Amino acid sequence: MIGYVTLGTNDLAKAVTFYDQLFAVIGAGRFLEQETFVAWSKSPEQAGISVTKPYNGQAATAGNGTMVALQMESVEQVNKFYQKALELGATDEGQPGFRDEMPGFYAAYFRDLDGNKLNAFFIEQKSQ
Repeated sequence: MIGYVTLGTNDLAKAVTFYDQLFAVIGAGRFLEQETFVAWSKSPEQAGISVTKPYNGQAATAGNGTMVALQMESVEQVNKFYQKALELGATDEGQPGFRDEMPGFYAAYFRDLDGNKLNAFFIEQKSQ
């Protein structure tokens, strides 16, 4: 249903460097690129995330209550993705771990270099 999510940035070059390295952890790469806009995905047929300088020329700001949740393939991938984000300068918003609100929900939260909040998560399936 979602084609892509766009996050604003005030420093496109810095944001692109951050996301190039972060998305490499999960095998995603650039699939659209323009002068003020870059998007990443695992394939052009899958949902993606992009960063852009705001079209109206105003400063980009992080949305209050806005978060992008990225589904990972394992608990280990959540941990690796979160650690890479922090290594690249992201700030912690919730260390990796299972969350009480949903059984089997393992998540880690961070803010990118522009303050946008992201969540890396994995849902552990219980065998019956």
